[in-house]
Amino acid sequence: MTNLKTIDGETLMSQPLQPLNFVVDTLISQGLHILAGSPKVGKSWLALWLAVTVAKGEPVWGMRVKRGTTLYLCLEDSQLRIQNRLFEVTEDAPPNVHFCTESRILGNGLTEQLEQFLGEHPDTTLVIIDTLQMIRGTNYDNTYANDYRDLSVLKRLADVHGIAVLLIHHLRKEKADRRH
Repeated sequence: MTNLKTIDGETLMSQPLQPLNFVVDTLISQGLHILAGSPKVGKSWLALWLAVTVAKGEPVWGMRVKRGTTLYLCLEDSQLRIQNRLFEVTEDAPPNVHFCTESRILGNGLTEQLEQFLGEHPDTTLVIIDTLQMIRGTNYDNTYANDYRDLSVLKRLADVHGIAVLLIHHLRKEKADRRH
């Protein structure tokens, strides 16, 4: 068994470490973020607005934004639906906001597709994936271990590239377990 690699407090406090990069100050930093809620409460509308706003470099609720290319995987939508929603949220969509309605799934090419996009757009600051279920296979065992594995892949991608990944997730309404 290998020993634990520890660092003492004095050494840690004296090391010059890089602060987190924020895409939206104090709200969305580099790394993986999950926006979860019931279906039809506006998560996709919020995601679309964020993608456009960050691409433009405009403030989000008064908070500074790190302008950059954004990628919105809107995997439950069509281009027509996205276009209609774009007309509702902006008068001018910038060329550095990208939309995609189809992708591979985790463990079967999605990571490679994202890596290719990030290589072609090194100024990317935000990737939004709408939804978690759409990037999983159809025969999916929805266990904690699988959730952890999938989220770890996305977190690693975000950390390696210094970007924020926002993952949209629908919460299901579960009936209470009634035992008498």
